[in-house]
Amino acid sequence: MCWICDHPGATDGDYYEHLRGLIDRFGWAVQGVEREGLHPPWAYTVGLTRYRKPELVVTGMGLTRATGVLNGVAAHLVHVDPPEPGTQVVLTDGPLVEIVRVTVPWAHLKLAVEFYGRRIRALQLAHADKRGRWPWDSQYQGVRGGQPILGAREPPEHRKRIS
Repeated sequence: MCWICDHPGATDGDYYEHLRGLIDRFGWAVQGVEREGLHPPWAYTVGLTRYRKPELVVTGMGLTRATGVLNGVAAHLVHVDPPEPGTQVVLTDGPLVEIVRVTVPWAHLKLAVEFYGRRIRALQLAHADKRGRWPWDSQYQGVRGGQPILGAREPPEHRKRIS
């Protein structure tokens, strides 16, 4: 259930203040977008821009799991340089992901834009299915609606796997 749904009579401004409180307390917040018809769920961070880091996005993953993945990666990211697009890594207690630079982050991360403007940057954590197949593979088996990829995949010579 969404925050606005849980707070009848609340305004968008009330929600923004709620998010601002989360960002002040934890350093970032995760904004989830529920599944809508054939459109799969997705989630993204709001607040990493304050650290001069790209925001993070996960598509095609249930919101509870996506929140855990994003919080885990964000907690690490605030202390290190962002991974290069094309980097593949198995996340602790998470899936195998490949980093994809989001081509037009302002088109997808509405609340991050509300807080930080259109100059935000974002990286997508594209995740493999249980058999290690990627959303760009013909045999990929993800959630209903698939896993939209919000940027171009890096060419093979720029990809690297971190164990």
